Amino acid sequence: MTQTLEPAAAVDARQRVEGWLADFEAALAARDADRAAALFATTSFWRDLIAFTWNLKTVENRDGVKDLLLATMDTADASGFHTTEEPTEADGVVEAWIGFETAAGRGRGHLRLTDEGAFTFLTTLHELKGHEEPLGATRPKGAEHGVNRDRVTWSEARQAEADELGTTRQPYVVVIGGGQGGIALGARLRQLGVDHVVVDRYARPGDQWRSRYKSLCLHDPVWYDHLPYLDFPRTWPVFAPKDKIADWLEMYTKVMEVNYWSSTTCKSASYDEEAKEWTVVLDRDGEEVLLKPKQLVLATGMSGKPNVPVLPGQDRFRGEQHHSSQHPGPDAYRGKKAVIVGSNNSAFDICGALWEAGADVTMIQRSSTHIVKSDSLMDLGLGDLYSERALAAGMTTQKADLTFASLPYRIMHTFQQPVYAAIKERDQEFYDRLEAAGFRHDWGDDDSGLFMKYLRRGSGYYIDVGAADLVANGDVKLAHGQVVELTENSVKLEDGTELEADLVVYATGYGSMNGWAADLISQEVADKVGKVWGLGSDTTKDPGPWEGEQRNMWKPTQQEGLWFHGGNLHQSRHYSLYLALQLKARAEGIPTPVYGLQERHHLA
Repeated sequence: MTQTLEPAAAVDARQRVEGWLADFEAALAARDADRAAALFATTSFWRDLIAFTWNLKTVENRDGVKDLLLATMDTADASGFHTTEEPTEADGVVEAWIGFETAAGRGRGHLRLTDEGAFTFLTTLHELKGHEEPLGATRPKGAEHGVNRDRVTWSEARQAEADELGTTRQPYVVVIGGGQGGIALGARLRQLGVDHVVVDRYARPGDQWRSRYKSLCLHDPVWYDHLPYLDFPRTWPVFAPKDKIADWLEMYTKVMEVNYWSSTTCKSASYDEEAKEWTVVLDRDGEEVLLKPKQLVLATGMSGKPNVPVLPGQDRFRGEQHHSSQHPGPDAYRGKKAVIVGSNNSAFDICGALWEAGADVTMIQRSSTHIVKSDSLMDLGLGDLYSERALAAGMTTQKADLTFASLPYRIMHTFQQPVYAAIKERDQEFYDRLEAAGFRHDWGDDDSGLFMKYLRRGSGYYIDVGAADLVANGDVKLAHGQVVELTENSVKLEDGTELEADLVVYATGYGSMNGWAADLISQEVADKVGKVWGLGSDTTKDPGPWEGEQRNMWKPTQQEGLWFHGGNLHQSRHYSLYLALQLKARAEGIPTPVYGLQERHHLA
């Protein structure tokens, strides 16, 4: 009989991780912040998603670790650190998936160890003790067996809840915005047993997508886009058309039992500091309704209100003009002269659709844009985490999300730079043609590409699904500069160029989400909260100081009871968990002392 011995490297990796976890736990038990901080490398990063801090917070280096622990050790009372799968080692770095408990709940995390100590450390709260989601073995039975003269069916119970909410029973949370973000959060709140209402001005869930131009589709692949609890079918297309996504959201809202009020517009909201509650005034299908929630979530998307330039001559322009968010599609513009102001995602999509419909299309590029071909992004940028290849290697959606979350924003660009260098090499001929056509292309302030642009500023890029070739080939004409005026039938640029136009589309982006707070609550509250989104990287359109996390997203703000939720489908899925757990903890009276409350540095 022979015995297969484990490789020495695997044994060493496990021993190093287990030793580190034991030493860290012992230091926490002794409430010795210096001892715990000494276990981290000189240059190190601890990212905590509400497990210790009741915040989304990243601290750096030993001083940052010590400060976090001095503020949170007693209340978090973390223990039970252990590995959840076999650690691995590559290039001198040991990586491990871990589990642990806090006073309030159970957590998951990730550790990267070097010879000097912990290089990166991720801690996330996964569930609250005593308030676990009814999943798997703990799922509800559903059917009530036996006989009962007072039996209430599922549909009767749902109708009773709908009749009560907002009348005899107030929701604890009101979510303004019923797109993918609001719906995902509503699903989380439902599973956690939090009374909620998600309100949206459209008649049906998904109408936000149905109302957009007909060629719109997701630019992110299906593996990246699942919603909580319910994955897309394995037959789902890689890039879903907008109407297919709309139908999915409508179905999802129904089957996940989200309390969704359609045809409902928020007119105003105000916060009572003494009562610690909001008064939210709604127009629900023509009837005024007042709700009194304790928590208000603005889930109006990653972006704020549309940026529509105010230009001389707009009042006398005889053609049609609108923001890209209001663009109906290309059908009415066959044979027309269309001028698209902007050169990012929406601009390219609209240019492509208009060209296909037979319009004469000109794109106005005001500043440089980063473009990455969809196939290259899927393979080199997302393939290791979100793809069939990743699934075959055991990379589940949850594991992919946590892997991505384990990379601190401070150093994320260093992981992105080689990806985009490889993309540049692969598609060099494409970029040569594009630039030869006069298109002004960039790779981001530090050559880190699309995703860092998205995280820092939420703009300045296009995932190419074909329209860039129209610019490179000259099928879509290209102009440069700022628009200074509209005449009766043209668009004038600062260099004197005049472009004939029957249609002007302002693909000019969006403002900060706190613009919605200004409209719905007050300018005072919007200014109190400050700019939403961005990392403080001090790169283009992302002013410093360094924040370490997305400004004001998914975490407490300077306005008590006010939260912001949004982003792409990935972020709506992943961060809705942490936002829902924060809301549930407050609903249950669980202490939630916040470490490192978001400061305000910029108004918008």
